[in-house]
Amino acid sequence: MLRIALATLRTRAGAFAATFAALLLGSAVITACGVLLESGLRSSVPPERYAKAPVIVAGRQSVDLQVKSADGSAYDSSQPLSERSRLDAALAKDLAAVEGVASVVPDRGAPVRLLAGERTVTGANGAVPQAHTWNSRVLGGFRLSEGHSPQGSRQVVVDRDLAERAGLRTGDRVRIMATSTPLTFEVAGLVTLDGGRTPRQSVLFTSSAAMDHLAPRSGAHVNAFGVFTRPGTDASDVASAVEEALRGRGAAVYSGDSRGEAEFTDIAVGAANLVQLSTGIGGNVLLVAVFVLCATTSLAVRHRRREMALLRAIGTTPGQLRRMIAAESAVAGLVAGLLGCPLGVGVVHWLGGQFAGRGLVPPDFHPVLGPLPFLAAVGTTVLTAVIAALVAARRAVGVRPTEALREASTEPARLGRGRLITGGVLLALAASVVGLGLGYRTDFMTLVGLANSLVLVLVIAAAVLGPLVTRAAMTVLAPLLTRTGATGWLAAANSRTRAARTAAAVTPLLLAVSLAATVVFTQTTQLQQAADETRAGTLATRVVNAPQGVSPDFAERAARLPGVTAATGVVRSKAIGVGTLLGTQETVSLSAQGLKPTALADTVDLDVREGNLSDLAPRTVALSTTAASWLGLDVGDRAHLHLGDGTPFSGEVVAVYSRGLGFADLTFDHDLLLSHTTAHVDQSVLIRSRSADVPELSALARSYPGTTLSTTPAADAQVREQRALAWVNYVVVGLIIAYTALTVINTQAMNTATRRREFALLRLTGTSRSQVLGMMRRESATVAAVGSLLGTLLSVPPLALVALALTGSPVPTVPVLGWLAIVGSTALLAVAGAMLPTRLMLRTPAVHAIGTKE
Repeated sequence: MLRIALATLRTRAGAFAATFAALLLGSAVITACGVLLESGLRSSVPPERYAKAPVIVAGRQSVDLQVKSADGSAYDSSQPLSERSRLDAALAKDLAAVEGVASVVPDRGAPVRLLAGERTVTGANGAVPQAHTWNSRVLGGFRLSEGHSPQGSRQVVVDRDLAERAGLRTGDRVRIMATSTPLTFEVAGLVTLDGGRTPRQSVLFTSSAAMDHLAPRSGAHVNAFGVFTRPGTDASDVASAVEEALRGRGAAVYSGDSRGEAEFTDIAVGAANLVQLSTGIGGNVLLVAVFVLCATTSLAVRHRRREMALLRAIGTTPGQLRRMIAAESAVAGLVAGLLGCPLGVGVVHWLGGQFAGRGLVPPDFHPVLGPLPFLAAVGTTVLTAVIAALVAARRAVGVRPTEALREASTEPARLGRGRLITGGVLLALAASVVGLGLGYRTDFMTLVGLANSLVLVLVIAAAVLGPLVTRAAMTVLAPLLTRTGATGWLAAANSRTRAARTAAAVTPLLLAVSLAATVVFTQTTQLQQAADETRAGTLATRVVNAPQGVSPDFAERAARLPGVTAATGVVRSKAIGVGTLLGTQETVSLSAQGLKPTALADTVDLDVREGNLSDLAPRTVALSTTAASWLGLDVGDRAHLHLGDGTPFSGEVVAVYSRGLGFADLTFDHDLLLSHTTAHVDQSVLIRSRSADVPELSALARSYPGTTLSTTPAADAQVREQRALAWVNYVVVGLIIAYTALTVINTQAMNTATRRREFALLRLTGTSRSQVLGMMRRESATVAAVGSLLGTLLSVPPLALVALALTGSPVPTVPVLGWLAIVGSTALLAVAGAMLPTRLMLRTPAVHAIGTKE
């Protein structure tokens, strides 16, 4: 059987081309997602500032919460923290008392802006430079290469790379700002990493007195402690002892290579994003890949019915046929899987650059290449190919030889009972999903989950009932085709009598249009709603922005200016809670904003549905309707959350508002949220003034370099995150269309190639070459029209559920150009897939074509 299978692959290479391409692309996607997943799970960066301390103690950069599944079983779920978790400086005494500890060095630091004139100097990898106290230099590999240590409160030592970026030398003056107006410092010296390496994160060192001026809010807290062990003491033993001594106090102990996680907090967030992105992209695309592979394999088997019938007639057993088909698929899957692995690595590097550019992973992301993703890609590709082929050939190898020969030359006139029952069940399931969604119309997360499931159920139902749907569509289109003359009459007759062939061509189009439309227009609806909410909810007449945040004292000073009625800083962060989706609890990271309660009513309108925002205080919180739905809370309930730095928060819900997409899921008191952020700066400042022009406000803005005044909010962290996630979904759509393009072209090309003798017979009976081309143009246009129309209709119910969840209205935002791009690209593939083979076959004289084999 293996010899026959290899011979079949050689002689029918064209028939296996689309299946091989689908397997190749599938292997590449699995490889890429596997590498991204492994990179997220195993991502690590060697320490730099903590390289010489054998043990590092820092705040935990994740929150572990216990949640319950639908069956009531409990398990731990972890969420990374968006802000740096700091430790109480008083812990140094407890650490020093641990046996084996020689000394404890605190690391106190804060992000700062370094100014060269009016220009903000960007640090290494585009990150914000970090200021640290000089005594913490002993923890890592920085050495003084020029000048001397900082003295007093107005000297600073800068790493050489950052100095070159800013054009600084020893003795120069430099302006630095953190949470106030710029302060002028003298560059006392330069430091470099051991070996002259460029640091991953730009740093500068100051005295403790200077740090008090730069970061006055962080005085009682430190970023981490470096623990030095006594000579002859094993670092792992000390680490275990320290961990035991600090149990239950929110501290994490790092040693060895893991010390880099304590130094660079973006690693944990980027790793979590990689895991989420890889599983999300891989799951969606793999589902489509299986669907496409089954379609291409089924079509290839259908076109080999006569061959299989003859094999059955000469005594080949069903088992032998199955082994032959399995061997063919295994060989094709193995070759495609191996060739897809290097292609997947290339995809990883491209995706990594795109993710980094959108802030989803660190700028210096490097994939981790291990053997597991490649083994998984090859194994999954082979297994999927074999299963798809065996399922597709199940009927062909199971019938009796005489029936097989008869069925090979005819197409079933009616849809089988099994397909009718399956299709009916799927339609009933889709109807129940719609009904359930309407019943949960106030539950955002449930509606979105149901919408994602609904589109898949509808597509599968349409594929199962394909011939029936095609006949119904042709009943409507046939009269229109017949009015176009003889070629139209032929096209209508072919589409009706060969409904299964037409349905096979329509199904991939339907899949591409419905899935692409659902994903793309979900994003356009969300982005449009967010923009509308921001525009309608911003009452401020002036908005102050800065590239790396605005000093918190700006809003306080602006509020005292003549002509200004209200001013509030807007601080952005995240908060973690536990939500419920259809009986299953999950941890969720929600966007959070902090606003001044006294200025809130004059600067923003969050469209309060319940409660009163004037009751906002440090121990209360307001929720968007989305967050209230997800967390299962209402006004008067007590919300139990964890702020961005992991601090537990318990507060009464004082209001529920609708404009969460444009602003944030959660609204806290400004000073409360600000104190739990890493940078301690506002994202922007909203100002309400009596007149359009306030000269004093412009003068105030000029005293804060990099600050700009505008009348509309700039794209802040929440908007950028929404756009980044939208881009990820567009990548998914691109892969889906690439997959379905294979199926569309393959289906049309193979269906057309089998009609060689039909075309020859038409030409021998008087039909001209142009008439045959006209017939095929009408047939392919019919396939494109039916697939595009049905695909659009199938996307309507899930999009209506999404729109209900996002806007409260069942009408989504559908840009006409976007819809035309989706429909036009897939329709063009359908027409090209039919017309190119037709033109090639018509080059052969009819008398020669009539005698060719199938």
